[in-house]
Amino acid sequence: MSSSNHGFSTRAIHAGQEPDPRTGAVVPAIYQTSTYKQDGVGGLREGYEYSRSANPTRTALEQCIAELEGGARGFAFASGLAAEDAILRGLLRPGDHMIIPTDAYGGTFRLVDKIVKPWGVDYSLAKVAHADAIRGEIRPGVTKLVWVETPTNPLLGIADIAAIAAIAHEAGALLVVDNTFASSYLQQPLSLGADIVIHSTTKYAGGHSDVVGGAVVVAEHVAVPAFEDAAERIAFHQNGLGAVSGPMDSWLVLRGLKTLSLRMERHCDNAERIVQVLQSRQDVTNIYYPGLDSHPGHDIAARQMKRFGGMVSFQLAGGEQHAVDAIGRTELWTLGESLGGVESLIEHPGRMTHASVAGTELEVPGDLIRLSVGIEDAEDLVADLEQALG
Repeated sequence: MSSSNHGFSTRAIHAGQEPDPRTGAVVPAIYQTSTYKQDGVGGLREGYEYSRSANPTRTALEQCIAELEGGARGFAFASGLAAEDAILRGLLRPGDHMIIPTDAYGGTFRLVDKIVKPWGVDYSLAKVAHADAIRGEIRPGVTKLVWVETPTNPLLGIADIAAIAAIAHEAGALLVVDNTFASSYLQQPLSLGADIVIHSTTKYAGGHSDVVGGAVVVAEHVAVPAFEDAAERIAFHQNGLGAVSGPMDSWLVLRGLKTLSLRMERHCDNAERIVQVLQSRQDVTNIYYPGLDSHPGHDIAARQMKRFGGMVSFQLAGGEQHAVDAIGRTELWTLGESLGGVESLIEHPGRMTHASVAGTELEVPGDLIRLSVGIEDAEDLVADLEQALG
């Protein structure tokens, strides 16, 4: 299905998902198979030979998410970190240099610092909210990749994708954007100049906290000549490393994508209501939400996002233990890691999702609380949060 004349929701429901030609089934089949009958040696049916290399259910997901991001080719992985690993090992070589955010997901930092760096790739940290800070970390001829999240995790920093793309491309480096917090519905990094988009499809894409997965989408035209074969290199590493999305997991993410636009609108509505409540409380010392006029990245976010998302972080007066105690008093908000599901989650980044960056430049405040605002009735979420805060 050509996507040129169709809106986001139409593509989410139909792209890569034509009715089955034999039965007419409107939902893609779960091809729970490891191998495929060949019509003679090398006589593959539609290119399928072994499900690590390709599986029809995974193909449907890869086509759909590529359409939603406006890219040329998509790849589905067993997790977001598996997707990151394929990018980093597929595109970088020992001796190369990359730039990552000072406010990055802890798992990304661990992968870069503990696995990629010992392999021989160096990295620098930069505040993605300041494009000039990224320019200052560029090493001419050595920097091959700039990696940004926007919004960032967990402090909701905003990167100017177009400005950073220009800086990266001028230096001969690729721009990779982690679009997990925004989702494909709220933000389209490739249209703003990014070369590659990555998602943890565990989060908003799947949306129901019942699957773990990752995805990579490569732009139709990669702006850096040395990386024009980026899609082929990622495809090779996807197959060579083998951390692919299984057929059932692929099917679950496809199911989630069908309602992504509807869910994201409700996530945003509820997050805005929660922010209103936090603004009214004297014991909340800082609120991190790009929808606030006071947020330093608000204007950029308003320009490159449809709305401001369902993630909210805030700091609570009284210190770290007070924040931990408050988190423990919630009843409707579930204490747990991850984000982007229909249920609301609350967590302490310093001791949970970002424990791996303790003692580094990426360490987060001890009194920080992160909310993944779900799609429950907003006033129920408000009442539970207020009783927990006291």
